[in-house]
Amino acid sequence: MDRRAFLVGAASLCVAPQALARLSAGVEVALVTADLESRLVAVNLRTGRIHRFVPTLAKPRSIETVGSSAVVAHSEIGAVTVVRNETLSIEHVLRGFGEPRYTAGHPDGRHAFVSDARRGEVIVLDVIEGRVLARAAVGALARHITIDPSGRTLWVALGRKAEHVAIVDVAQTAKPRLVGRFRPPFLAHDVNWSPAGKHAWVSSGDRNELAIYSARSGKLLARPSADEPPQHITFRGEHAYVASGESGTLRVHAADGRAIRMAKVPEESYNVQQAHGWVVTPGLGTGTLCILDARGRVLRSNKIARSSHDACIVVAR
Repeated sequence: MDRRAFLVGAASLCVAPQALARLSAGVEVALVTADLESRLVAVNLRTGRIHRFVPTLAKPRSIETVGSSAVVAHSEIGAVTVVRNETLSIEHVLRGFGEPRYTAGHPDGRHAFVSDARRGEVIVLDVIEGRVLARAAVGALARHITIDPSGRTLWVALGRKAEHVAIVDVAQTAKPRLVGRFRPPFLAHDVNWSPAGKHAWVSSGDRNELAIYSARSGKLLARPSADEPPQHITFRGEHAYVASGESGTLRVHAADGRAIRMAKVPEESYNVQQAHGWVVTPGLGTGTLCILDARGRVLRSNKIARSSHDACIVVAR
């Protein structure tokens, strides 16, 4: 739809105020990486239909919302793309990375931390200006990364099946500092902080298990059972959504690890993200996007690409 033409027409027609409010509010979409097609696919979450394609560099691999932008890591070609969410337009393209893998967005909405597996670094980006601010060595194979809600601490899993998780002090955003590492009770895969900042979760790369830590003390609190590894985690409030691509499941857990609900999703739906009451999990091998509600109930699942590794949720025009 041509938005300008619609608004001009609305001036001469009797249009419901609610309709205009929805229009100005934008469309909630999942931005999904089409890994083999050098583009992102914007999927309208209410209808499941493709809203738009966003051409990118080759091999878009991971994507994460950072404020009003989305950061796309092209791991195989050592590049990062910054997309403006509202317009779904490319704002910046940054090159010169080793193997950028995943991104954690600072609560300020301006800064992003990108793991570089080849160089064993965390890279600090200013997504508004589109420039690198700093780099810090954290350990070989730096991969999944998460930031606490206060914006002071990063956890970084050092590998797909990581023996250690790195702890990085980012209280001074542009001066990241490795302060330690710890060994989880299994080989770790994903890491994520709860929004309240009370707990941090680690998923496994080698067994059907999760680990829940106290954010204050660092003590291991619980080891809930899970489906086949590797699992990926996202949070809404104190509910954790845990996807297992090997098992084709998505489970909802309470903050203490107690299982609440299980949904069947397409196999190879590994990564999982949530926002605005939606939960999405893309299919790496299937090219599907599975859309669930906040309770973890499947609403629809559509094939939108040949391969879809990652997704985030944004509001676009």
